[in-house]
Amino acid sequence: MANLHIKSRLLAFLVVGTIGGVTLTQVPAAAASYHTVTTQSVKKTAYHKKSSKGAIFNKKHTRKVVNLKSHPHTTWYVTQHATLKHGKTKGIYYYVKNGKGNIKGWIWHGYLKKGKAPFTLSKAKAAVAMDESTGKVVWSKKANTARPIASVTKIMTLYLTLKKVDGKASNWNKKIKIKSHGLVSMSRTAAYGGFHFSYGHKYTVKQLYDAAFLDSSNNSAIALGQWVAGSNAKFIKKMNAQAKAWKLGKAHFVSASGLENSDLRRFGYGYGSANANRVSAKDVALIARHLMRDYPRVLKDGKVGSKRVNGQLCYNYNNLLKGRKYYRASLKVDGLKTGYTPLAGYCFVGTGQKSGKHRVITVVLHDANEFTETRSLMNHAYSFKSMNN
Repeated sequence: MANLHIKSRLLAFLVVGTIGGVTLTQVPAAAASYHTVTTQSVKKTAYHKKSSKGAIFNKKHTRKVVNLKSHPHTTWYVTQHATLKHGKTKGIYYYVKNGKGNIKGWIWHGYLKKGKAPFTLSKAKAAVAMDESTGKVVWSKKANTARPIASVTKIMTLYLTLKKVDGKASNWNKKIKIKSHGLVSMSRTAAYGGFHFSYGHKYTVKQLYDAAFLDSSNNSAIALGQWVAGSNAKFIKKMNAQAKAWKLGKAHFVSASGLENSDLRRFGYGYGSANANRVSAKDVALIARHLMRDYPRVLKDGKVGSKRVNGQLCYNYNNLLKGRKYYRASLKVDGLKTGYTPLAGYCFVGTGQKSGKHRVITVVLHDANEFTETRSLMNHAYSFKSMNN
């Protein structure tokens, strides 16, 4: 009985081996060793996984390197073909490396298909890349699904502020007196504030603009809205009216700052029945395009890393800017706006203009890797010929 059990286990190893040995991590050499019949070099060719099955092994199949399902969007480059024999069974296997060359080994040819892996973003729940020159979407993922957008909202608030300022120094220097205890309280709360307000203090429109843009100050954004329209409610109506004028069918606002009503109500700034602003990635990109085309100064203002405003340090959290962790010189990123709430996740509107290319606008919503995925998305967008100057 014991001998039969051992023979059964050995037979199971052999059967698995003949189909690529997907479930084996480390196999006894006597049971699983493959023998090389022929090997030939071939022109380097791109492949990607055909299905969720398959694994990469060393040539003798005594050690598994990785499962394909753990690298779902990888392009594998084949440089050798081999006929391997296992028992009485022969099969065609490919020698593969990933783009970085740090994963390599042999895989049964049937688990791959020719061509580069389709581009995707694994973390973003919605995303879009848009040609700023034409307004054409060059790549998207659930781009027409309205989602909470957190402080990315502020690009609409900035647009309406700049529209009201109308380039006049007298408007930039206009002083706004803080008469709301709710805004003061919000400014002093770590989770919602940042730029501290003092009750009765006067701040210029420019100071509030810088605080809202760079430091993503929620209280400053609300104060700007009140200045633009006369009240918070009137400003939100103006936001929705502007979205309607631009024919943004997937945009609805209940907040000037991007905070949800579940947080705003405690400060006396709840509005409407919905909890959050909900805007699609494509409509966010279109708002950003209007902002940059109508008020190009935002590209200069948005690439400021930090500055002191009314004695307070306002820090720009765009980590694709020069000197930041995710900066890449070739992408020349100069904007635009970050955002985060637990509901919306990490959101980011990016823009830059690579040499010889049109300016790109990217949007990622609810993306735990917002900067690395934005970088990948920008590079992918630039691969399209339509983006060439």
